[in-house]
Amino acid sequence: MRSSVEIYNVRTGRAREVWQTDKLVEAPNFSPDGSYLLLNGDGLLFRLPLHGGEVTQVDTGFAVNCNNDHGISPDGTEIVISDKTEFGKSTIYILPIEGGTPRLITENQPSYWHGWSPDGRQLAYCGIRDDLFDIYTISVDGGAETRLTHGEGRNDGPDYSADGQWIYFNSSRTGLMQIWRIHPDGTGLEQVTSDNQGNWFAHPSPRNDKVLILSYDPSVFDHPRDLDVRLRLMDMDGGNLKTLFELFGGQGTINVPCWSPDGDEFAYVRYFPVRS
Repeated sequence: MRSSVEIYNVRTGRAREVWQTDKLVEAPNFSPDGSYLLLNGDGLLFRLPLHGGEVTQVDTGFAVNCNNDHGISPDGTEIVISDKTEFGKSTIYILPIEGGTPRLITENQPSYWHGWSPDGRQLAYCGIRDDLFDIYTISVDGGAETRLTHGEGRNDGPDYSADGQWIYFNSSRTGLMQIWRIHPDGTGLEQVTSDNQGNWFAHPSPRNDKVLILSYDPSVFDHPRDLDVRLRLMDMDGGNLKTLFELFGGQGTINVPCWSPDGDEFAYVRYFPVRS
């Protein structure tokens, strides 16, 4: 096996396997009704039903080089993807939930989607402009992008809190990658974590009470796959930070929003070492 898609229940502290495959799959999103997970693999998207049935491919039209930055709109009617087929660099598009022709959102590339505002009107993403990794937002109708950070280290992985008041993201502005948050209007910047681990991909719970993060050893640069990492949970302000469990993973494990609609569970991918 190469990939194990699993679900962890934060109430019971128990995990369960839902699918194992010899393919490399990444970044599970829960559907808003909790009936399936959306995953990527080999540049395509797939639906993994959670109550029986076969894994099926999503029609993404011309977009056949999707990366692991994808998600589902709060109302469950649309999918956002990041794909490089058209321009050779990651670009954000929206398409109908049932699949179809992608609609261009970001004129500037590369752009890597990470969060959808709770009201469904805005997208948050990492954009690389002049070699600077920064946090941006944009309307779901496209148009001008709004820049929230300005080259203070590397800034990546933005995701909205359930009340829409905060965008959580990871930043290396103080050295080691840590979790920060900022209001969508660019005010109120706060550092949330400050420890000796490389912290990435903060995902606030739908209950607006906890934040899930992925942590690397401090010697690790960027967010590679196939390493021993930790999934950790904390209060919204960074308090009560604790390790839930360790696993072999990293890139692809929880790159995008992964909570169940009720906030009881989250989905992730565990990897098995590549064997020669």
